[in-house]
Amino acid sequence: MRTLISTAFVSLDGVMEAPGGEPGYRNSGWTFKDVEFLPEAYELKGREQEEAAALMMGRNSYEAFSPVWPGMEEFARYKSMPKYVVSTRLTDGDLVSDWGATTILRSLDEVAALKETEGGPIIVHGSTELNRSLADADLIDRYHLLVFPLLLGAGKRLFSDTDKDAQKLRLVEHEAYANGIQKNVFDVVR
Repeated sequence: MRTLISTAFVSLDGVMEAPGGEPGYRNSGWTFKDVEFLPEAYELKGREQEEAAALMMGRNSYEAFSPVWPGMEEFARYKSMPKYVVSTRLTDGDLVSDWGATTILRSLDEVAALKETEGGPIIVHGSTELNRSLADADLIDRYHLLVFPLLLGAGKRLFSDTDKDAQKLRLVEHEAYANGIQKNVFDVVR
């Protein structure tokens, strides 16, 4: 069985929208303009590329990442790994041709079936709506969170507001950095 890992930059109040500077958001670019850059705080991101066997995202994140990430050196490892896009709207004709093998999954049932296959961890980048749906369906096994010392107020949040039973998490790795970023790695307890 494969491990599904949600990885995110989040503000202390759980917002993950527009961390890199996407236009149209009041606090766009909050990860880099509002917090001092310390390379050691991002070590987890490099490790994720080495440890992941596949990349998963929702349609919106795919449409944002696919024109940019294939040519970025810092994401070179993702270019060759299999990618899965969870979408009911995308077609094979919408997929970019320079980012390696990409499969469209149409439902959470297909994500659950993928998790049952042999292979290494699948990492979910961005994808607020997908993350919430995966969590509500109990499909996420681990969270890699870089928590920024910011309160952003409005914006898309990582965690669902669905009324459900409490989900226990086990902290398996953590570190605080001089710029206030906290690394928190949690396993979902089942």
